[in-house]
Amino acid sequence: MKFEYTPYGVCSRHYTFDIEDNIIKSLVVEGGCQGNLRGISRLLVGMDIDHVIERFEGVDCGGKGTSCPDQIARALKSYKANK
Repeated sequence: MKFEYTPYGVCSRHYTFDIEDNIIKSLVVEGGCQGNLRGISRLLVGMDIDHVIERFEGVDCGGKGTSCPDQIARALKSYKANK
C-alpha cells in the first residue's frame, strides 16, 4: 500500500512509502541530504514498521526537536493510526 507523508521541521519535503503487511517495501524521499536519505531508505527495506518507529522516534538533528529519522517514525505512526 502506498502511503505519502509531508515532514516538517527538516530539509526533506516528501516521503512516499510502500508498505505491505507492516513491512516497508520501499521509501522514496524528496529533498534533504540525498546520500544519507537514500542510504536510510535502503536500510529500511524489509523492516517492520514498529521496529523502525522504536529506533527512529526522538532522534534530534541540531537541536531542532526532530530529524529526518524522527519524521520517518512520525510518518509510520500516522500510517498505523490511519490504516
